Amino acid sequence: MASEDPSVSGVSGRYATALFELARDEKSIDAVTADLEKFSAMLAESPDLVRLVRSPVFASEVQGKALAAVLAKAGISGISANFLKVLAANRRLFVVADVIRAYRALVAKFKGEATADVTVAEKLSDKNLEALKAALKSVTGKDVALNINVDPAIIGGLVVKLGSRMVDSSIRTKLNSIKHAMKEAG
Repeated sequence: MASEDPSVSGVSGRYATALFELARDEKSIDAVTADLEKFSAMLAESPDLVRLVRSPVFASEVQGKALAAVLAKAGISGISANFLKVLAANRRLFVVADVIRAYRALVAKFKGEATADVTVAEKLSDKNLEALKAALKSVTGKDVALNINVDPAIIGGLVVKLGSRMVDSSIRTKLNSIKHAMKEAG
């Protein structure tokens, strides 16, 4: 399964596939997904957690103990917690973001959904999020799971990557194209 999808390859793809197959066999795909989303949100909000996850300075024992405390405090347990602890024990915690992304892709494929990577300048409101999902569903004919990245550098608009298609309606891109047109004219 991992070799069929280019977004699910390498070390992160192997770990994501193992986690997905275990979650599927235990009939807990949704619970594991919720736990991973919670952990992903914690990573987005805590530079200290990112440092713990990415830094090679921490020994695997220290990383494992700190991670266990974080997971207990967050209420993440079961398969998800054990999986994250295995990543720490195997010194692979630094790929956790890629593993989560690959796991999302596997779940989306299993559920018949498409996954879109969306870059926005600022956090979308629930209304705009639903409108975007509806628009993408009308294009693909499938439910679309969104991976939202906030990047203020695009100034405004959004960049949507869905499979091999990409739509870039960011202000930054429009300004760059105007700049190039003016250089050619002048």
